[in-house]
Amino acid sequence: MIESYLPVLVFIAIAMGIGIVPLAAGFILAPRRPDHDKLSPYECGFEAFEDSRMQFDVRYYLVAILFIIFDLEIAFLFPWAIVLDEIGLFGYGAMAIFIGVLLVGFLYEWKKGALEWE
Repeated sequence: MIESYLPVLVFIAIAMGIGIVPLAAGFILAPRRPDHDKLSPYECGFEAFEDSRMQFDVRYYLVAILFIIFDLEIAFLFPWAIVLDEIGLFGYGAMAIFIGVLLVGFLYEWKKGALEWE
């Protein structure tokens, strides 16, 4: 019974070694020369103007959600295009309805101004 799991355990051990060995080598071999800029919590080169807990504009989240929704829906087109010969006219009609609903949602968001950024 355990013999059947031996290849899986060997694979897990090799994968962990590939992940841990370079990380450990970096900690051991890397030079340690800290200075003020490296220890600074800001990577942009200057101190922050405001509190780090400032509120983001809600449009940022709206655009991000819309991108995720439309991006995921467009991802359904690739498998459909691959099997289009096999699914025939029914699959073509179903995808036409799907794209129609997607287009209506896109036009609605465009008309509401959700894609506009000032």
